[in-house]
Amino acid sequence: MIIVKQHVLRGPNLYSSQPCLLSIIDLQALRDHTTTSIAGFTERLLSLLPSLYDHRCSVGQYGGFVQALNNGANLAHVVEHVTIALQCLAGTPTYTGRTHEINGAPGQYRVVCSYESEHVAIDACDLAMSLVRGLASGADDVARQLDEGVAALRDTAERHAIGTSTGAILRAAARQGIPYQRLTEEANMFALGWGAQQKRLQATITGDTGHIAVGIACDKQLTKALLQEAGVPVPEGVSVRTLEQAQRAALELGGLVTVKPLDGNHGRGVTTRCGKPDEVKLAFERAREHGRTIIVERYIPGDDYRILVAGERVVAAALRRPAAVVGDGTSSVRQLVEQENRNPARGEGHTNILTRIPLDGHAETTLAAQGMDFDSVPAEGRRVLMRGNANLSSGGTAEDVTGRLPPETLAMCVRAVRKIGLDVAGIDLVCDDISVPLDGRNGAVIEINAAPGIRMHEYPSAGVPRDAGAAIIESMFGQQDGRIPVIAVTGTNGKTTTTLMIEHVLRQAGIGTGCTTSEGVFINGREVKKGDCSGYWSARTVLSAPEVEFAVLETARGGILKRGLAFDRCDVSVLLNVSEDHLGLDGVETLDDLASVKAVVAQAASRAVVLNAEDPRCCAIGATLDEKVERIYFSCEPNHPALLQHVRDGGRATWLENGALMACGADGFPQRLLDASEMPSTLGGCARHNIANGLAATAALMACDLGLHAIAAGLCSFVSDARHNPMRANLYDVNGVRVIVDFAHNPAAFEALAATARAMTSGRTIAVVTSPGDRRERDFQQIGQICGSGFDTVVFYEWDSEHRGRAPGERAAMMQASAQAARINVGSALLETDPAEALRLGLLQCRPGDVLVYACGSSVSELVDALRPVDPVSAARIGATLV
Repeated sequence: MIIVKQHVLRGPNLYSSQPCLLSIIDLQALRDHTTTSIAGFTERLLSLLPSLYDHRCSVGQYGGFVQALNNGANLAHVVEHVTIALQCLAGTPTYTGRTHEINGAPGQYRVVCSYESEHVAIDACDLAMSLVRGLASGADDVARQLDEGVAALRDTAERHAIGTSTGAILRAAARQGIPYQRLTEEANMFALGWGAQQKRLQATITGDTGHIAVGIACDKQLTKALLQEAGVPVPEGVSVRTLEQAQRAALELGGLVTVKPLDGNHGRGVTTRCGKPDEVKLAFERAREHGRTIIVERYIPGDDYRILVAGERVVAAALRRPAAVVGDGTSSVRQLVEQENRNPARGEGHTNILTRIPLDGHAETTLAAQGMDFDSVPAEGRRVLMRGNANLSSGGTAEDVTGRLPPETLAMCVRAVRKIGLDVAGIDLVCDDISVPLDGRNGAVIEINAAPGIRMHEYPSAGVPRDAGAAIIESMFGQQDGRIPVIAVTGTNGKTTTTLMIEHVLRQAGIGTGCTTSEGVFINGREVKKGDCSGYWSARTVLSAPEVEFAVLETARGGILKRGLAFDRCDVSVLLNVSEDHLGLDGVETLDDLASVKAVVAQAASRAVVLNAEDPRCCAIGATLDEKVERIYFSCEPNHPALLQHVRDGGRATWLENGALMACGADGFPQRLLDASEMPSTLGGCARHNIANGLAATAALMACDLGLHAIAAGLCSFVSDARHNPMRANLYDVNGVRVIVDFAHNPAAFEALAATARAMTSGRTIAVVTSPGDRRERDFQQIGQICGSGFDTVVFYEWDSEHRGRAPGERAAMMQASAQAARINVGSALLETDPAEALRLGLLQCRPGDVLVYACGSSVSELVDALRPVDPVSAARIGATLV
């Protein structure tokens, strides 16, 4: 039993709107075994993972999976449920999955599991495979494998966990509809929003947090000086670098002092209530572990408060209490701490609501001041402090007191943060009564913190929880969702041209654009990445580009199947057509399968879906969508029944009528945009498929509220040539012969090209044709039939790098045979293996006024090569130059 292939589907996909792990599992020798054919399998499995009793499976009720086990489940199905159970044990709960056998591949299954952490999911699937193998073979170390594996999964989950404060902000972002993307594998750094609207976040530091302001906040002495200048009460104190200076400062200040590092955080190295020289010495040594410069300041008696300020307003306030345990009369301090640390709410660092209480030197000193040590047994009910400071990061707890702050204190806190220059800050304040305004005698601001933790406000031990994450999001985005408009274009043919049309119109209207196509990634019309860029990662390139105000994303079948969509939703989806292409690959066997893949894009639209009224599968997909999503139809047939009914029902549409592109709004009044012949990409109105692409582009732009005048102007200036849209209806003149270079590679595309060529000339049409080697035999036959009946002469060719598992010459011969069968003149279907020679041969068939179609080449350079004479006879007969 092995994993043949695995894909992390990070966005909406064929199986779910949520992220999933897809594994192709080959059961190999276990293909004929089920859970009932292996003695004791089910009993051992449930003993090992009793949480499987909770799995409902397809039955939809408690014990549903156990019922499937008892009825005889295949082992791939078991792997699915074990993978889910293991993720839950790792602390990354997830609950959905599915398993299906692959048609035509006995013993192979698609296993899909949802996930919270993709790293945990991948490792959980590997562990599930190992456990199921072990159970099937009767191995006696399965329990040990489980224990060790779950421990490793928990470690992975912890390494990739999102901090409590960051998680609260991200949840608030999600509630506001703001998309986010993690920028690093393990750090809490995220990009929130898309394109020009995006902002960065690390913990509670935002992209608007100034570097200088953070530096000031880290320098506690400078912070105090600035606050004092602003009239904010602060404790008297000095900075020192030696023990002698510290002891002298404490003596001069008189009474008790606090000793802390100048640039410390999270309460590290802080000691309060120091008075005697030996106490100052110990405090100084601990502070020096966290910095070279030490602050000695007057100790301010009172309670410890944290005030959170974001967006120039006080968001929350909490009374912080130092870590403490309560005696029971029998347990030692050490035992009481160990017991408290087993509280599920406590964890290491900032990964949980509370932090575990440390047993360290600070705790030892704090206990000594109370006449105790770790082995002391406190009396029942006695509260024993474990820390002199009240930081949550050292085990403290918090109580919400937001409602008790007087207006004077609220204003002072905002003024203090503004003085430092931070957009989000935590103010540490000590006073006897937070409800009384500070006047310099009853308390003081101790320090101001950049990147303040907010878990004490989100999850206080007492009082009202405050949505601090939402307040920080509001300070960053207001009420906006951080998104830019996104149009996603899919279909079998026309995706690249339609995408580029839309992008061109938007850019001509003065909008900053980013687009992805099968030719590359373009930002404001400039290529930033070359190649087939119609998948997940290329879309992320555009969505993360800060200069992009509007994204237009070609979204192809392959990217959807391998990674899912790069966005949770788009504004407008364009579904151009669904016709035969890539069938038999990646589990897509039929046109209905292919339609299901394309439907993923349509289902992601939040505003409108543009649909081809002439394609029944497009219309069928439209009928399944949420009623809140507008359907806009397009058609080259003005009297098509689906189009007419849609318009009668009050729907918006675009269509071709009497050679002109027409548009109809919800008011039912048709408007003329322009003549199709005015669009250079239509080759004088002959390329009907590019008219359809223009209609689809118009509909998508209408859905985004772009004016018809701007749309018409953009379509008139869009040129489909080798520079702007290579291999898509590029037109050349070779000594009076018009040559169309196009990337056609499926039956529908060849039909469109044949119709275009015939519309362009009263003379003859010649085609030079090939097709990729990974297509089905039926596809080659269809292409041959279409070309044989659609062109006067066809030259079939192939080239070595495109065989893809087929014998050299095999696919060209299949197409030639089908072309000959489709024509009376069998001599008009020719065969040539070399691309350049095939083009030369095709040109030799031409006379001025003819049209030659060169399809499925790799670049225009092949046409240039074909025009280089190789012998005097060819030179004389061709005599051509590229114009």
